[in-house]
Amino acid sequence: MSQWSQVQQLEIKFLEQVDQFYDDNFPMEIRHLLAQWIESQDWEAAANNEAMAMILLQNLIIQVDEQLDRVSQEKNLLLIHNLKRVRKLLQGKYHGNPMHIAVIISNCLREERRILAAASMPVQGPLEKSLQNSVVSERQRNVEHKVSAIKNSAQMTDQDVKYLEDLQEEFDFRYKTIQSLEQNDKNSALIKQEMLALQAMLNTLDYKRKEVLSKIGRVIHEIDMLMSNLLTEELLDWKRRQQIACIGGPLHGGLDQLQNCFTLLAESLFQVRRQLEKLDELLTRLTYDGDPIPVQRPQLLEKVNFLLYNLFRNSFVVERQPCMPTHPQRPMVLKTLIQFTVKLRLLIKLPELNYQIRVKATIDNNRRFVLCGTHVKAMNMDESANGSLSVEFRHLQPKEMKTSAGSKGNEGPHMVTEELHSISFETQVCLYGLTINLETSSLPVVMISNVSQLPNAWASIIWYNLSTNDPQNLSFFNNPPAATLSQLLEVLSWQFSSYVGRGLNSEQLNMLAEKLTGQQVSYNDYQLSWAKFCKEHLPGKSFTFWVWLEAILDLIKKHILPLWIDGYIMGFVSKEKERILLKDKTPGTFLLRFSESNLGGITFTWVDQRENGDVTFHSVEPYNKGRLSALPFADILRDYKVIMADNVPENPLKYLYPDIPKDKAFGKHYSCQPNEVSKPSDGGGKGYVPSVFIPVSKIFNDSTEPHSPSDLLPMSPSVYAVLREHLSPTAIETAVSCKLSHS
Repeated sequence: MSQWSQVQQLEIKFLEQVDQFYDDNFPMEIRHLLAQWIESQDWEAAANNEAMAMILLQNLIIQVDEQLDRVSQEKNLLLIHNLKRVRKLLQGKYHGNPMHIAVIISNCLREERRILAAASMPVQGPLEKSLQNSVVSERQRNVEHKVSAIKNSAQMTDQDVKYLEDLQEEFDFRYKTIQSLEQNDKNSALIKQEMLALQAMLNTLDYKRKEVLSKIGRVIHEIDMLMSNLLTEELLDWKRRQQIACIGGPLHGGLDQLQNCFTLLAESLFQVRRQLEKLDELLTRLTYDGDPIPVQRPQLLEKVNFLLYNLFRNSFVVERQPCMPTHPQRPMVLKTLIQFTVKLRLLIKLPELNYQIRVKATIDNNRRFVLCGTHVKAMNMDESANGSLSVEFRHLQPKEMKTSAGSKGNEGPHMVTEELHSISFETQVCLYGLTINLETSSLPVVMISNVSQLPNAWASIIWYNLSTNDPQNLSFFNNPPAATLSQLLEVLSWQFSSYVGRGLNSEQLNMLAEKLTGQQVSYNDYQLSWAKFCKEHLPGKSFTFWVWLEAILDLIKKHILPLWIDGYIMGFVSKEKERILLKDKTPGTFLLRFSESNLGGITFTWVDQRENGDVTFHSVEPYNKGRLSALPFADILRDYKVIMADNVPENPLKYLYPDIPKDKAFGKHYSCQPNEVSKPSDGGGKGYVPSVFIPVSKIFNDSTEPHSPSDLLPMSPSVYAVLREHLSPTAIETAVSCKLSHS
């Protein structure tokens, strides 16, 4: 079943989450119509390879054209219209930056996998639950409502200022008319009546000036309150969601909504500023005793400028954290002399600022590292698919400076992977007479000099972003706080859902919890130390918990990914629990689990029954990446043979736990069916008989301990089948036994 088919079967609450991340950047119609084709492409690799991304974009357009031809024949007018719109979008938005569409599709597929994993979990994790809090959603709606009300109030005040301007012009005209009369004419009763009317008009002007200033003051106060409370909280929440997304959590949205709010507030403040300038013009033409403009206007203008300064400073954000294109799912880990990308956005989107803001990137001031490459670029609205005012640095490289003694700094594994740095950015905005200096920084990054340091560096990034929402605590690991076990387990599940497409269920997480703590504990109360997670060796082992888990992730990603995504690998189950699960099952029932004693190993255990009725269990020596590179794991399960004491080979693996026929579970993953392999008479390349490797183990009746597999024997399944037709099992296995005795 395709991933998209699984998504469509989700409950409505999960479908609503899916709906949130499909928009005009990547319409859901295309995801639906091209589901299988989209899922068969490597968008993750294309997101870091421009040539590959361009090819995929062109192929995507071809696929859309084929769909357009099909629906044209069906005369589906609505779908024809939508597909033409999508085709225009793909060609227009992404032709100059094909990697962007690859990033978008890769993120969408990843988020689908995360939601599918979340749907299979019995309970939503505490971190994800906090991110989807209904109070947060209500605050978002409240912010948008208040921003809209402020914008309307500022526009209404514009009309009041215009009315005041018209009223003053009429007063000026009538007053100057009287002033131009001769002295005798001024004493007439008609003129005196006009003077009284002018006095009444002046009183109205005074009232209207006070009213306009009062309305301007209220708008300024509303903006101040919104910025100080709701908008600040909303921005901090977005930054926290970004932190969580960086370590595998739900994709963070909401930046476009924040941009809309920031932009509308900036437009309102500049509108108020123009209103105050207009009042200053009116003041130069008319003033009087008790005039409110010279008293109130300077204070209001100072407050507007102050709010603009703060609004701009808060609007300068890191939209996409530093990340090496070679490791897109390990952001904030940077290797010296390897390029990384980072994207910034100004949430105040004004056309006047396009290409007018130049951003400079630097590294923190400890002088140990410098940035090489293009580190000054202009923000613009053309590079982003959504037209935001942003800049993306794509060719920055960190370089380590030599010490005065001519040697590089300390690069011990703990020193490097627990030392935090920050990429800083600065720019200046000059607009309407204002000059505002802006600064922002990335989340803390870890510098490594060798890719072997990547796992521990990534552990540091996980622990930091799990434990604190402080964006700049570079001394964090001087005294790292403990983490709540329930939140840590949730993040560990995210590592699997984001990196290998399927998260962990509660039983798997229970096993990890016991491995971390050495006991059965309550998730909610237990606090786990950083040392326990990443620095102390597991009991009786030569490696830490994190190194063990990272090796499993690597094994899944490179060798058994389809089986993991299908959910057929139980994986995290102890030997004790394994036997409890299997003991009452039909002989030949087996399960797959990751080795606890070998890094990056997977094994299988099956249950058997002796003639006297005793239940026995057999486990093979774990298969590591070296052996799985030579033979696919699904083929191992299909072809695995056991030679018992009577030398009769058989495949003991019948049912995947709990009772799934083996071929039903793994059949689609076999590289070829045994009967598809040519017979000896068919011949092979250059006259040789085609052969495959068959894993074989030997079990003695008196053996109760788990056994190890023999060497992989080069015997074609078809050859074996032909031999069985013409020779007795004893004769065949005598030859095999001789081979085993010499291997």
